[in-house]
Amino acid sequence: MSTVQGTFDSALLESDERRALRKAVGDLARRYGREYFSATVRAGKHTDELWQEAGGLGYLGVNLPEEYGGGGGGLAELSIVLEELGAAGCPLLLLVVSPAICGTVIARFGTDEQKRRWLPGIADGSLRMAFGITEPDAGSNSHRITTTARRDPDTGGWRLTGRKVFISGVDIADATLIVGRTEDARTGKLKPCLFIVDRETPGFEFRQIEMELAAPEKQFQLFLDDVALPADALVGDEDAGLLQLFAGLNPERIMTAAFSIGMGRYALDKAVEYAKSRQVWQAPIGSHQAIAHPLAQAHIELELARLMMQKAAYLYDAGDDMGAGEAANMAKYAAAEAGAKAVDQAVHTLGGNGLTAEYGLASLLTASRVGRIAPVSREMILNFVSHHTLGLPKSY
Repeated sequence: MSTVQGTFDSALLESDERRALRKAVGDLARRYGREYFSATVRAGKHTDELWQEAGGLGYLGVNLPEEYGGGGGGLAELSIVLEELGAAGCPLLLLVVSPAICGTVIARFGTDEQKRRWLPGIADGSLRMAFGITEPDAGSNSHRITTTARRDPDTGGWRLTGRKVFISGVDIADATLIVGRTEDARTGKLKPCLFIVDRETPGFEFRQIEMELAAPEKQFQLFLDDVALPADALVGDEDAGLLQLFAGLNPERIMTAAFSIGMGRYALDKAVEYAKSRQVWQAPIGSHQAIAHPLAQAHIELELARLMMQKAAYLYDAGDDMGAGEAANMAKYAAAEAGAKAVDQAVHTLGGNGLTAEYGLASLLTASRVGRIAPVSREMILNFVSHHTLGLPKSY
């Protein structure tokens, strides 16, 4: 095999190990299925059984270092896990947060003690961590984050004050990785830093946001009122700033792509199954091009989005943070658009049945919007590509 062909295969074609992982996760997810997922949501519960079994089998920590109980893989493997869970109707949104963002940041920049404390539990599912970056008045502009941390001269630790919004899974997370800002003693400017805040820390409060979204993970506002933290709550180097922050944001985009692709595949499979069996005249409705062509197009666009997601994961796992940043944004954009289109077309294929509880597709219309809105809007990704890739002048 030539060097060029070998590079192509490793970047774009899945190895036997990854195909085996894909099958194993799919088998697990189908044992639970959409019925289990929907029943859990209706009951206001969390998918703890699926989460714990996935953790026990090593799927939640497949991207984390082996020395801390992980699988020693990367985002290429973790994105497979989330995609296959979603394709079976069980998209676990907290996978984007706990192992992908928090686990990655701690593995790359955490102290030895932080790694020992958190990574084994994140890997096996016994510990979960939320991620707090979004603020009411900052939105997509991370430079406007106002949550600030100052040194406590009495303890040598930190005092954290601020507010966060739309933070997933805080009620079931053992801690939240908070993005705050500290003042640079040399320049007086604020710079981003990351802090681990245990859920039971005094002064750390959270309130649920009522959402029109059928998901087991709830959304919360966070209130940090002069929260006292030990010195070792800081993750990594106080001066690393944006490097550490984007080490978590690129995985977030890649995993959001996996979330959207999995959901789109689930909806498309249901529509194809229906189009094969539903007969109104003398033939199944899937034999009509007006039904078949939009479904074929949805499949093509999901496959193309997956290729970009795989490229982004490959670059990130190879240590190319700059290249991964561009690819991760593109993957998130492409997957969100493809996933939302697949869901919409699936509902349309079923007609009135697409809006019934029996077929369970209508709730995906709201869920599929998540990838287009969060963690960064499609418009901000277009800004990124126009500025950083095409070299066009900034509009803001």
